[in-house]
Amino acid sequence: MKITVIGDTLLDVDLVGTADRLAPDGPVPVVAVERSHARAGGAGLVATLLARRGVDVTLVTAVADDDPSRRLLGALDAPSTRGGAGRITLAATALRGPTPVKTRLRVGDRTVVRIDEGDAFAPVAAFPLPALGSIVDADAIVVADYGRGVTEDPRLRRLLETQRLPLVWDPHPRGPSPVHSATLVTPNVAEAAAFGHRAGTDPDRAGRAADELRRAWRVPAVAVTLGERGAVLSEGGRQHPFVVPMRGSATADACGAGDCLAAAAAIALGEGLSVAAALESGVHAASAFVSSGGVAALERSDPAGDHRADTAEQVVAATRAAGGTVVATSGFFDAFHAGHARTLAAARRLGDCLVVCLNSDRSMQALDDRTPLSPSEEDRRELLLALECVDAVVLFDEATPENAIRRLKPDVWVKADSHTPIPESEVLAEWGGCTVTVPWYPAHTTEAQRLRLVG
Repeated sequence: MKITVIGDTLLDVDLVGTADRLAPDGPVPVVAVERSHARAGGAGLVATLLARRGVDVTLVTAVADDDPSRRLLGALDAPSTRGGAGRITLAATALRGPTPVKTRLRVGDRTVVRIDEGDAFAPVAAFPLPALGSIVDADAIVVADYGRGVTEDPRLRRLLETQRLPLVWDPHPRGPSPVHSATLVTPNVAEAAAFGHRAGTDPDRAGRAADELRRAWRVPAVAVTLGERGAVLSEGGRQHPFVVPMRGSATADACGAGDCLAAAAAIALGEGLSVAAALESGVHAASAFVSSGGVAALERSDPAGDHRADTAEQVVAATRAAGGTVVATSGFFDAFHAGHARTLAAARRLGDCLVVCLNSDRSMQALDDRTPLSPSEEDRRELLLALECVDAVVLFDEATPENAIRRLKPDVWVKADSHTPIPESEVLAEWGGCTVTVPWYPAHTTEAQRLRLVG
């Protein structure tokens, strides 16, 4: 897939250290800096996230002639950017001013202070024709407007207005209005308020703000993003707001989550998905991005942590990278009931992610344990993933989940208290994992329905 990213590119610098005392000359923490990491920000971050997902990107931006710009270009070509095998091709014009630099001083996963340099508006030279031509040769377009003038270019705007490619526009209060050809515009709550439409954080108010912005901008769809509450979509022809909640809790640094959402939504639109499905993909990608460490995870060359965590391996890798505990369990889940939900919720509270090893259709048939009324493996998988306590599902074809367990190597294996002995405990012992039981919650139904608790 090819995606063109248009917008203002910044240099983001993270200074990461520890703090265990206050300065003697003032009540401020003394931070001992242990490492420094530079990366592309703004439209450059969107390009980085897309490249890490294997997308070939053309970055249409403005670049200054200064040392921060050279660091920025080096960050775009860093191994952590190329980790997903996607390429970034620069189609740049001149930024007639300093490169904007945002330096964050972080202690652990918390930002203590941010220092902005070169943030004043600087003129942007007109884009050359080759840069404009790269816009046409794409499957989708992302505009990442950071209010520094790139999206003001009149020829660029006229070209965008004539395109019928999927276009995701992430606006900025200091920038121009999105073009009418934008497929989806994604302001956050603060940006919606700056545009004159207070969204709040409840879906009703956010939905009204999204609807007002959609009409004011004359675009087909606007999604107001609500941070850890997800996003609310207003779309022409849709009678009620469409709400996509975040998966899990957004406890880590949320910097870059909006860029991740826009990138994933553009991929989904480029693949032919609907706007609603693209927004869902974007919100879920942002959820996984934040839970895996956010922009801090971009220091790793392994791209697994910053795209949609739709496989068990990705969830486990992201959890381990953040120093978390991996919990797993197994079962048929062919007739789901409240007992299942209680047991799974109890298992999830024992760690930082829960992976369910699910008997596939082939496994159930081999065990001669499938009835004509049993849902398909895909239906059972989707039902489990709809639960907030379940982070991932892995299907296994064998009679027992031993191979899946060895592949995932969970720290904790959980079964309901009714299941003894637990043969999987011998597998867990191979790498020092532990096996525990949680309370057994029976189903209030007849035995004839053959309802099973976990496993």
